[in-house]
Order: sequence, then C-alpha cells, then structure tokens
Amino acid sequence: MNKTHLFPFSVAYADTDAGGIVYHGRYIEFAERARMQWLRGINLPDGDVGFVVRELNIKYLRPLQLGDDFTVESVINKIGGASLGAEQKFVKDGNICAIMNITIAYLGSDLHPKRIPDNIIQKLS
Repeated sequence: MNKTHLFPFSVAYADTDAGGIVYHGRYIEFAERARMQWLRGINLPDGDVGFVVRELNIKYLRPLQLGDDFTVESVINKIGGASLGAEQKFVKDGNICAIMNITIAYLGSDLHPKRIPDNIIQKLS
C-alpha cells in the first residue's frame, strides 16, 4: 500500500499569475494529471464509471514559481471497500511545497459507490 508514484512536471506561464506564482487551483490540475498517469492501464469492468474525487484538502507550504521543475509524489494511504485515500505531495528540490489529501470513490454504472474490484486493488497495492 506504500508504493509511491512519481510524476515530474514543469511550471509554464499559463500556470502562474502576473508575479510568476502558481495559481492555487493549478495544484488540483497537476494532481489530476498525476493521478491519471498513475491509474493508466487499469481496466475497469464494463459500465463502471471508475474513480471520482469525493473530497480533497490542500495545504500550501511554499509557492511554486514560473520555470520550476517539481514532482507530484502520490501514495495510497487508505483502502476502503468503495474508496481510496491518497496523499499527493508537490516536491521541488527535496522541499515539500504543498500536500493534498484526497478521497477517491469508486462508482458503478448507476453512479453510486461500488466495491472496488479485487484486480484493481491488487494493481494499486
């Protein structure tokens, strides 16, 4: 359950304000791209929607700036019947710039929570 996924990223002009500081909302987009890459190759049962964000919390520690290269480090820290808990850290030069804690629910074709299939749990852990 402690397998960490690393996703490198670089800050572009479109990610920043006039002062070159990354917009707070961009962290959510960076995290989503990292999760998309992390979950790539997982085949969902026919009709299932799959994983959707149920809740998230971000703590900003140091600002990322234009031109910064950083890594989103993602790890699952809780596996429930129909949801996962994950932590995503935004790390630049060994310094944590932000931490996102997220709950991801698994939905079936009826858009209701559904038990996560065992084969998916095995791939993630």
